[in-house]
Amino acid sequence: MPLTGGSRHSQLCCPRKKRRRDRLIRLARGRPGWAFGFADEVWFSRLAQPTLHAWTSGRPLRLAMHAADRDDPEAKALACYGLWLPERERMLLRFVAGRPVSAVTCSFLAWVAERLAAEGVRVLALVWDNAAWHVSRAVRAWIGGHNRRVKAAGSGCRLLVCRLPSKSPWLNPIEPKWMHGKRAVAEPARKLAGPELQRRLCDHYRCPLLPPLAQQAA
Repeated sequence: MPLTGGSRHSQLCCPRKKRRRDRLIRLARGRPGWAFGFADEVWFSRLAQPTLHAWTSGRPLRLAMHAADRDDPEAKALACYGLWLPERERMLLRFVAGRPVSAVTCSFLAWVAERLAAEGVRVLALVWDNAAWHVSRAVRAWIGGHNRRVKAAGSGCRLLVCRLPSKSPWLNPIEPKWMHGKRAVAEPARKLAGPELQRRLCDHYRCPLLPPLAQQAA
């Protein structure tokens, strides 16, 4: 079957962007004060159960979706930003009071940059996908302004961004981390409250539970 124009474009772009990603990772590995990480966002459902297989000597247990309660004031799912730092085997995690948008993405990047700068990281090679809140004008402008401020001040952590091809989750190692987390905190017997789900996830990823990023953040 012949490729359509969009498919041909994806076939051509994917190897090129993968090579760019790999070059950036090699560059970060070879320079002191540099780090590289993979960022993404995910929704952790309080109702849906992950696909999970395990051996058992008794009757098999089937994970079923929890019933929604119209009187439940909490959201059915929690949005979360994450940054996976492979060389440090470390996850930086922030939940969101709402959904991922450009302004919240800028707040997450500011928090990441401040945290890594305090640890002596001068440059973060950041790999992520083409989500609308990654490629928006507001986010690109914030990153440019942040890097100019860091350069002028002579201190801080600059961000070098590499965007992955569309529909290529296999190029982002943070993706399986999300699935492992969902399986680790699965609760067959009852629906978890939002704060309990957050605590379980932070325990799994070995990171502190911090206040959620505000939807109105600038």
